[in-house]
Parts: sequence; structure tokens; C-alpha cells
Amino acid sequence: MNVPVLDIASGVVVGHDGSLSSDRALVFGAEEARLRGLPLHVLRAWSLTTTPRPPGVPYGVVASEDEYSAAVEAELGSAVDRLLGTEHGLDVRMHAVHGAPAAVLVAASAHADLVVVASRGRGGFAGLVGSTSEHLVRHADCPVVVLRG
Repeated sequence: MNVPVLDIASGVVVGHDGSLSSDRALVFGAEEARLRGLPLHVLRAWSLTTTPRPPGVPYGVVASEDEYSAAVEAELGSAVDRLLGTEHGLDVRMHAVHGAPAAVLVAASAHADLVVVASRGRGGFAGLVGSTSEHLVRHADCPVVVLRG
């Protein structure tokens, strides 16, 4: 998968994979965006195995990439509303990107002011930090916050 060019000129980027730990990263990232007066970019890198099934697409039919992206963006919007409320006062932008999480987050860091991720996402491997957050810390072009727990 090629990593697309993201429409991020500045702001706080939060990697969100739908896990409880990424919910905490979203709340932390929103507060940082609020304190800094920056846009909040909520980003999920997805693949066919990690994306929600698009509504209205019958089983046995493969949805288009646009339909999968729209389903991911809707799930991100629901997470923002659930965690921050609908009157959060932030400039929130959703990004659903078909690609590997580590590569997509590093690409997003090129123009971000800060990237926030959880130490452990949906991966099931034990350890202090996950492979995505470790890769991001090593290769990001901006400061990175990795939230434990």
C-alpha cells in the first residue's frame, strides 16, 4: 500500500484505532489542540481486516474504497461525539486512510505540530509499547506523545 499525501498543514494528529486506549489518546489530543489553538486531526489507517463494514453493502459484495473510508470516518465521528461531545468548539478533521498505521502516522507527522497515540492499540502482543508507536517515535518529523495504559 502506498501512503497517500494527507491534507494536514498543521495541528494535533491523534491516531485512533477504535480501542479504549486510543479513546484516551483522543481526549488528550483534543485538550492539546484546544490549549494550542490548533486543528485536531483524528486519523485512522485501515485495511480490509480492520475497517467496519459499510452500511447498505450486502454480504458477499465487496464495497469500494470510498465506501470503506466513509464507514471509518463515520466511526471516527461517533468516537469524537461520544468522547468530546457535539459542542467541543474544536476544528476537528477526520482522516480515514487505507494503509499501514505506522507509515500513515509518520506521513501525517510531516506537517503536524504534535502526534498523539496510545502505547497499545488493537494489537495483541505484550510489551511496553506497540510496534506502531515505537516506529512513530523513531521516525516522526514532529514531537510525539505516547500515552500508556
